[in-house]
Amino acid sequence: MPVELTSVIAATTRWLLRAYPPVGGPLSAALAEAQARQAVTVAAWLRYPTSLDVGLVSLLGPGGSHRLDGLVGGHPTPESAEEAWRSWVDEAVASWAACLLTEPTLADAAVVAAAGSEHDSVTAVAFRRLTAPDEGDQAAAGLLRHPDLLDQVSRLYRDELVDRLDTGLAGVSRP
Repeated sequence: MPVELTSVIAATTRWLLRAYPPVGGPLSAALAEAQARQAVTVAAWLRYPTSLDVGLVSLLGPGGSHRLDGLVGGHPTPESAEEAWRSWVDEAVASWAACLLTEPTLADAAVVAAAGSEHDSVTAVAFRRLTAPDEGDQAAAGLLRHPDLLDQVSRLYRDELVDRLDTGLAGVSRP
């Protein structure tokens, strides 16, 4: 994965996990993080499919978590050093990841689409925890995969994601 996307992926994953925390102990936290990271990685690869796109987001920045925080009722401390990571949260990537976590059809199509991107040629990754979560994955990420809880976030950019994936999603309806 291009180094330039690691900050976006790490920050957006962290935001999702803070907004929708895992249920249970350390194993559950690790399983939920793996699912969130896989969803965010696929979303980022689709959102920024070329090295030019990645370069632009690295130069300009992704925008931050302010709007997302407002949607989920988060009130981070004012621009402290501990909260600087929030400036690397990409709300479109968070929205797309929320869609992937709550809609298996979109997740499957997104993984297929991401497999043909420049990013996948750099590193081969299996996204099993995203596309085929087992019972332990589901239990650990109960909040993170709950469609009603993620609805406000997923609705932000869902239409753009469906448009991006449209060639393989003839049967997916838009809410």
